[in-house]
Amino acid sequence: MQPSAMELALAEAEAAAARGEVPVGAVVLAPDGTVLARAGNQVEARADASAHAELLAMRAAAAALGSPRLVGCDLVVSLEPCPMCAAAASHFRIRRLVFGAYDPKGGGVEHGPRVFAAATCLHRPEVVGGVRESEAAALLRDFFRQRR
Repeated sequence: MQPSAMELALAEAEAAAARGEVPVGAVVLAPDGTVLARAGNQVEARADASAHAELLAMRAAAAALGSPRLVGCDLVVSLEPCPMCAAAASHFRIRRLVFGAYDPKGGGVEHGPRVFAAATCLHRPEVVGGVRESEAAALLRDFFRQRR
């Protein structure tokens, strides 16, 4: 049995944590459901504040397709995307965004600026939040508890 996209995203998050990165993982699925790209945060490794899992995965998927847009593609992420990543998902024309844990402090979809609700939003994906939320939240809690 193949792992679900959220299982892959959680595995990417776990790998990111093992590298000392904030445990967030992302997967981009093609319209037919195949995995186009997957990534975990690489902010520290790349010394790049924009090296969030979502951006890395969407960039890789766009490169694989040879297109700046991911029309019909789904983005699956272990954590509610921040405003930067939510805006990028809009620009990439993601069809559906599925995320695990909610992020009341830094989220940009259901919290904070609610990027997709803005009148100026270019494209609004379907949003499904809270998928395997407890597992995704536990990864983050454990990571930050170990850092304190």
